[in-house]
Amino acid sequence: QNYPNPFNPTTVIEYTLQKKTQVNLDIYNLLGQKVKTLVNEYQSPGSYRIFWDGRNEQDQTVASGIYFYKLEGNGVSKTKKMIMLK
Repeated sequence: QNYPNPFNPTTVIEYTLQKKTQVNLDIYNLLGQKVKTLVNEYQSPGSYRIFWDGRNEQDQTVASGIYFYKLEGNGVSKTKKMIMLK
C-alpha cells in the first residue's frame, strides 16, 4: 500500500522484484481513466520506491479524490486505492 494515505501532495509506492521483469505502474481515476504512468520499463531485482506528486501526464495537479494505482510485473497485477486530499 502507498503511504501516506490519504496524502497531500506526495505519496510513496514501494515494491520488491525477485527477478528482472517488465514493470508497469499506472495511476487511474475513479472512472478508470489513466492519469499518469510512473513506471514502464524492465527493472532488475531489488526494492523500489516510486513517488507520485499528484500530477497527471500534462504536469497538472489532479483534483482531490480517490485514485488507484495498478502495479504489473512478473505476471502479477495488483490494484490499490489511494486518497488525495487538498
